[in-house]
Amino acid sequence: MDTTQRTEQQRSADRRRRELLEAADRVVLRDGPQASMNAIAAEAGITKPILYRHFGDKGGLYAALAKRHTDALLDSLRAALDAPAERRERVEATLDTYLAAIEARPQVYRFLMHPAEGSSGEQGFDVGKHSAPLLRRMGEELAQVIEDRLDLGPGSQQLARVWGHGIVGMMHAAGDWWLGERPCSRAELVRSLADLLWGRLAAAGDKVGGPGF
Repeated sequence: MDTTQRTEQQRSADRRRRELLEAADRVVLRDGPQASMNAIAAEAGITKPILYRHFGDKGGLYAALAKRHTDALLDSLRAALDAPAERRERVEATLDTYLAAIEARPQVYRFLMHPAEGSSGEQGFDVGKHSAPLLRRMGEELAQVIEDRLDLGPGSQQLARVWGHGIVGMMHAAGDWWLGERPCSRAELVRSLADLLWGRLAAAGDKVGGPGF
């Protein structure tokens, strides 16, 4: 097989994978954590063995969907952090970006972060064991942003990781509670969380030579 044939086959496989992930997304938007391989295969118009061939198992499909949505969320968070605005405005915009994302697609959020309850027929995705790595990835990404932009003094790398993981944990816990109970508006929650963070964030100077925060 020559290089051109291999390249075309790879493009075809990538295209088919995207189509299957889009079918899976449609099922997740409808069923949330109860999404099953049977339902996703039916949505894609294929048999379940073919779906397994592309992703290995339910865990493989979950990981692909999680990467797809986490990549998109991180892109949005980076855009909020890079916006030309005062630091407080960017902090609030970043918090709001996260909350707006889970509010817009609550079934996707629940699929990614909550294990499915028991159901008749095929069990839903057991995502509980997979949600921690997603939060860990977001924490490390935010830690890198903080380290690159803020002068935190001695031990800056460790402190940036503490802040990064702490902020992500706060956003996740507060957002999960808020999405379930809706005790206040999104804007009120954003302001309250920003107030909680603002003391040290306001006091820290920009890192010399960095892009600023």
